[in-house]
Amino acid sequence: MNDPDFLRIGTEERDQALQALGDHFAKGRLPVAEYDERVSKAVEAETRADLRPLFADLPPPHPAVLVPHPIVPQPQYPMAPMPPNQPAYSPSQRYRLAAGLLQILLPFGIGRFYTGHTGMAVAQLLLSFVGVGVIWCLIDGIILIARGGTDAQGHDLRW
Repeated sequence: MNDPDFLRIGTEERDQALQALGDHFAKGRLPVAEYDERVSKAVEAETRADLRPLFADLPPPHPAVLVPHPIVPQPQYPMAPMPPNQPAYSPSQRYRLAAGLLQILLPFGIGRFYTGHTGMAVAQLLLSFVGVGVIWCLIDGIILIARGGTDAQGHDLRW
């Protein structure tokens, strides 16, 4: 069974077929009764071969599962050597947990001063007098702890 038409399809492929049928119905290519019949067949389809007759007499768009994708071998390129004077990547000397906790416990942009983002830190500091900066710092601290961040040089913060 090397024929791709007899591969089983899933919910995503059925949804693509239903969307394409809806587009054809919206453009007036299918009457209501025929649209209902094709939709019920698309919902019951188990293989690509079951979907193909539903679109045989319709112009594109067809569901992506029915569009042939030729397999083209990708050329293999050798990896370029790293220049000798280029230092290897190194993570930041700053810690994301420290930056996040500083943002949460001292919500005046202190964590951003720690990471070297002085512009953002000054904005958080000034906005903290209005109250918005405190909320910004709390959310920023949670994000720093959860997802990490970078220091001013663009290096990823350590755990």
